[in-house]
Amino acid sequence: MDGSRGATRLAVGVGAGLLALGLWAMVDPQSFFDRIALFEPYNQHFLQDLGALQIGLGAVLLLAALIPTLDALTVALVGVGIGGALHAVSHVIGIDLGGRPAVDIPIFGGLAVVLLVAGVMRWRGRRA
Repeated sequence: MDGSRGATRLAVGVGAGLLALGLWAMVDPQSFFDRIALFEPYNQHFLQDLGALQIGLGAVLLLAALIPTLDALTVALVGVGIGGALHAVSHVIGIDLGGRPAVDIPIFGGLAVVLLVAGVMRWRGRRA
């Protein structure tokens, strides 16, 4: 096996693992805390934000590995946009957990939209 195929397999494996762990942390933060994140105190919002970050990192690895025709900037924009969108979702889910929802949600959501739109436009533009 050459190094390129090995790196691709590694990226797919780690990307899928990050995606799975991130989804777990977002969907069932208490279970994630009880089984993996054994550091006190339990903080639902922190764990869901961590899940959003892991999903974004996993998306970057999976996009780069599975769609090798994408350039690095497109992968970064779309992957970080995915993580950013889920970060906004984390703030919506935890709207009653503190922070400044009236400010945080529009800022995080807006940034995610801008990143995703830029990434998709770049992706489509480079395919044309």
